[in-house]
Amino acid sequence: MIQSRRDRRDWRIFSWVSLASAIVSAMFSLNVSPPEESWPHAIAQGIATSLLVATPILFFELRSARAGALRRLRRLPLALYFAVKVLYYVVVILFGLIVARLLMTAHFEVDTIFHRSVFFAVGMSVVGNLIFEMGGLLGFGTLKNLMTGRYVQPKRELRAFLLIDMKDSTGMAERLGGVLFHELLNDFFRDVADAALECEAEIHKYVGDEAILTWEGGAALADGECLRCPFIARDLMARHGPAYLARFGAIPTFRASIHYGEIVAGEIGEVRREIAYVGDTLNVAARLLDAAKELGRDVLVSDDLLAQAPLPEGLRTEKLPVLTVRGRAAPLGVSALESV
Repeated sequence: MIQSRRDRRDWRIFSWVSLASAIVSAMFSLNVSPPEESWPHAIAQGIATSLLVATPILFFELRSARAGALRRLRRLPLALYFAVKVLYYVVVILFGLIVARLLMTAHFEVDTIFHRSVFFAVGMSVVGNLIFEMGGLLGFGTLKNLMTGRYVQPKRELRAFLLIDMKDSTGMAERLGGVLFHELLNDFFRDVADAALECEAEIHKYVGDEAILTWEGGAALADGECLRCPFIARDLMARHGPAYLARFGAIPTFRASIHYGEIVAGEIGEVRREIAYVGDTLNVAARLLDAAKELGRDVLVSDDLLAQAPLPEGLRTEKLPVLTVRGRAAPLGVSALESV
């Protein structure tokens, strides 16, 4: 069975977090174990507890954004959603601690070590939950860059940008109404996010009905993944077509533009911080998106990018007249990108 890159990503997260949890849990168990208990037994109990507690919690966090029944929990009011998560965590933690104790010692009693273990497990779960929620809010790539201070000082980078803009969003908003259109946007961006994960792109931000995806230079040009990405998103929407039609009466379509060049990346803002990309590259990508609408094309790509990235199998290009971009001295060579 061939796994998607999203599945492989989830398994990497699952494996690394499980390993880290097992190590921390083993160290805690070794620290609180009574003097007469051997250290191999203490470590084994810590690892067993980690498996029984961390595994179901990790499964919930990774699958709640994808599995239908679990994903619906996220539509609950935030306070109620957190209450459900806290209840689930408490049940898992108590069950895991009791079962691990029974497996390793064949008896169970509520003693000081059990109390300390409960507080430790709850603390670990809260920290892990905060990391997952912050990663979901900011994007794990952005969270990592903010935590490591990669862009505290602005730096020049070569990046590819893919802009995806829903067609006829105004008409659909009028037909569906605000609430239902918001749900359509959410499903639309979920398919775009799945395509981004398949192409190993970073989701920079959502702006209205537009998504901005980006790749660092080497990753963007290595195998032309940035050129395949809009077609993967289109295929995902077609695959989910029956669900879109049943709920919204239409399958969303979009225009896209792809460009590559130098930008300056750096942290920006005080009350709310984010990583901003500044430079001509994003402006040109936005001009390409406007040109796609004017020319009646679905995907436009700059010749600057085509000259450096291999064209993936199953795609073809059609040379178009050069574009004049405001603020840019040289005209921009541009091509339409289509699937064969």
